[in-house]
Amino acid sequence: MKSAPVITVRNLQRTVGVDLTALKNFARRALDCCLSLPTRKSILSSLACVDVLLISDRRIASLHLRFQKIAGPTDVITFQHGEIFISAQTAQRHAAEFGTSTRREIELYLLHGLLHLHGFNDKTTADRHRMNAIQDKMMRAL
Repeated sequence: MKSAPVITVRNLQRTVGVDLTALKNFARRALDCCLSLPTRKSILSSLACVDVLLISDRRIASLHLRFQKIAGPTDVITFQHGEIFISAQTAQRHAAEFGTSTRREIELYLLHGLLHLHGFNDKTTADRHRMNAIQDKMMRAL
């Protein structure tokens, strides 16, 4: 049986303060939780590593335009080779807008990326509702 992927978390931005130790602990728990979910299309279990990278709005906007042809920043972009890019600045803005914490927003984006790697998608309304329900349940558990 293949072992679970190693998950790394790196902060590549300097604008938003982040408790990297707490985020790394959350990432390991979230990975284990995701891997316990049944799915048919997971690539997560076949990866050797998952890299979570906290970046600026400027950098995520560049990735967003390059790979999804959409201008402007977004919260999280997940690549099938195991990279999860998270905009710390977007997390900070959304935290203020939604009355949560920046840490909670970043954790949500990290979990969202892991769920994508585990085979969940949010392209249709039905898929989005299913993924959000699983994501909400997992966030409460974690």
